[in-house]
Amino acid sequence: MTIIDGKQLASDIKEEIATEVKKIAEAGGKIPHLAAVLVGEDAASQAYVRNKVRSCEKVGFKSTMVTKDTSLTQSELMDIIDKLNKDDDIDGFIVQLPLPKHLDEVAVTLAIDPKKDVDGFHPMNFGRMAQGLPCYLPATPFGILQMLERYKIDVEGKECVVLGRSNIVGTPISILLSRKASPGNATVVLCHSRTQNLVDYTRRADILIVALGRPEMITADMVKKGVVIIDVGINRVDDETAKRGYRLKGDVKFDEVSKLASFITPVPGGVGPMTVTSLLMNTLKASRKEIYG
Repeated sequence: MTIIDGKQLASDIKEEIATEVKKIAEAGGKIPHLAAVLVGEDAASQAYVRNKVRSCEKVGFKSTMVTKDTSLTQSELMDIIDKLNKDDDIDGFIVQLPLPKHLDEVAVTLAIDPKKDVDGFHPMNFGRMAQGLPCYLPATPFGILQMLERYKIDVEGKECVVLGRSNIVGTPISILLSRKASPGNATVVLCHSRTQNLVDYTRRADILIVALGRPEMITADMVKKGVVIIDVGINRVDDETAKRGYRLKGDVKFDEVSKLASFITPVPGGVGPMTVTSLLMNTLKASRKEIYG
């Protein structure tokens, strides 16, 4: 069994990006610039955005953070997005989700210029992804592809079962792994909350990607020996013995399932670190105008 070390892989890729940025700076080129918009005081969102800012600093990017409280109106948020769209110095930006309930996330996503949509959520990028055209890939699926590629995990012709059909993870990774590409050419089954006899699918999977948000749902009796496990889940589980009063658990019962797996991602330290790194990779592409020219 091999543990897919997302933390180390993310560090390696950041070093590669930092080297590229150094070359750009030495040549007198434009330094990549990533902006983030954070509305409200959600602790997880604040930590995630701070991590993005630190990552920008580490690789030599410029970063801008726009923070607003929950009194922000839809109109005011749309004005911020419009200014970021028109700012030629900013190569890409993200609006951190989830937003407060009074704000329309769909309208926000549609308002972002696809050329600056480094989260890969705009329908134009999503559609280009589905058709195999150059685009900004959603960060978490992009990170999963990097894991599969860099750990030399063979996907072609394998049965890949994806649990969860969100537009952020499940649906895009199912599309990406079924495409005629590398990694890709897998036979993909997309399961979800309405799937009946789920275990019939999970036991057959050569590659199992779990993004359900249910702590330790996948147990050893649900997988076959030699399976590749990509655990996207990150759940806070109360634990009085832990320093913070909780522990982070994945959607997979790691201690059990790891004994059967050929490759497995841990939680924390697996897919999570790769998500921010993928955002940096997209921003570097945006600064070079690789996708849209």
